[in-house]
Amino acid sequence: MSQFSWVDGSIIGLYLLGTMVAGIAVRRYVGKVEHFLVAGREMHLYLGVASLAATEFGIVTCMYTAQNGYEMGFAGATPGLLQALAMLVVGITGFCIKPLREAGVMTIPELFENRYGGRIRWLAGVVIVLGGLLNMGVFLRMGGEFLIVVCGFDPAMIENTYTLQITMTVLLLMVATYTILGGMLSVLVTDFLQFLVMSTGMIVVTVLIFSRIGWSTLVETVQTHHGAGGFNPLVHPKMGWSYVTFNLMLQFAVVLTWQTTIQRVLAAKDARTGRRVYTRTAFFFVCRFLLPGIWGIAALATLAPGAVAGNTLHAMPMFLSTFLPWGLMGLLIAAMLAADMSTDSAYMLTWGSVIYNDLLAPFHKRRWSEKRGLRWNRAIVAAIGVFLLFYGLWYPLKGDLWTYLGVTGTIYMSSMSVLLVACCYWKHANNWGAAGAILIGATMPVGFLVLEQLPATADLAAAIGPYHSGIAAYVGAALAMVIGSLSKPVFTRPPQTD
Repeated sequence: MSQFSWVDGSIIGLYLLGTMVAGIAVRRYVGKVEHFLVAGREMHLYLGVASLAATEFGIVTCMYTAQNGYEMGFAGATPGLLQALAMLVVGITGFCIKPLREAGVMTIPELFENRYGGRIRWLAGVVIVLGGLLNMGVFLRMGGEFLIVVCGFDPAMIENTYTLQITMTVLLLMVATYTILGGMLSVLVTDFLQFLVMSTGMIVVTVLIFSRIGWSTLVETVQTHHGAGGFNPLVHPKMGWSYVTFNLMLQFAVVLTWQTTIQRVLAAKDARTGRRVYTRTAFFFVCRFLLPGIWGIAALATLAPGAVAGNTLHAMPMFLSTFLPWGLMGLLIAAMLAADMSTDSAYMLTWGSVIYNDLLAPFHKRRWSEKRGLRWNRAIVAAIGVFLLFYGLWYPLKGDLWTYLGVTGTIYMSSMSVLLVACCYWKHANNWGAAGAILIGATMPVGFLVLEQLPATADLAAAIGPYHSGIAAYVGAALAMVIGSLSKPVFTRPPQTD
């Protein structure tokens, strides 16, 4: 039986009220599009660290990392270790992010225009928005499912579209209100508050698990259910070399081109600050996968066999609904709402910035006024919110959640990472290679998602697997860039004769 009480409801209500007031209060400082999208490029180190950490941990993050822990044991934290490595390497060296920040752009496609031309900028914007919105499309649904299950309701209620729709709509309205009004300034301010609440909740719940269940029990549970594969991803039947290789490529691409992450670099006051945000946040990405993964392992250790009815996404919230005492339950839900609101707001703003800056810009000849630009940005964020609501209700998730997010992110990151590296460091890169990389990089993951959804081709998709298709997308995009760039004829002007 759930431990949720009126005390928990009061804690949640006070937190939500404080967040909404703080987020809306900064709207008066938003007078320009630059303020709305990149906070006037005045973000300092510690605010950047808190904002990046809060943005990249939402309810959806907690759900898929806990699912990894339940299904894969401690080996499920492998993506977090790889992302921390990528953050450190890129932060220390400044690889790509230093020239990107020094270019003074607001989005990655804007950087590409000088090197590859306006058409490539627009095409890059299309695949970024496509991959980003498909990736984010399940966020509201996961938030709604978590709240329904952790509050002690029957998971079968999730199939009641009306119940899920109400929950998702309330989440959306809370996030959209301050994001539409305050843009990146509101996101940064609320992210700082949400980071404090989120971190406190995660640490307290993890300590309680250690004290009540015990570390040795968690280790024994992993050994019993997963054997050596629960500790070593290379020998786990669901992972192996293809899993590790795909996630290594994916995490370096995330660090270089995932727009919500890069947005912190672009909002930093200078390139050095952006690099330090990366190095200081790196360890958090280990915790981001490991701590909720421990919650998933605790669910595996305590829930009765068959309790999750085949949906392992619900294992962690089912476990927490009966494990946490009143008061702490409210803190946890407030922490999860904090995480979810910070993630959703930043993602809505990020994809909106690409739509405004890279997709709409070519269709108006003169520069819009700041007032009109703000109106368009706010309308775009609202439209994204409506899309998320309906997509979350419509799309049937196949397979585990982390794999879905990795595949949809690959739609654009496979090519954008290649374009960015070539733009910064390869003098022979041109628009032929860029177009080829975008086409190949997007076609493979989109094709896999389509094959996975169609009954006639579902077995073929399973045989190919998401990891092999993902690796093929990154390798194919790189080859297309090289072959396309070297294939373009070099036209030279004939010598002048008298």
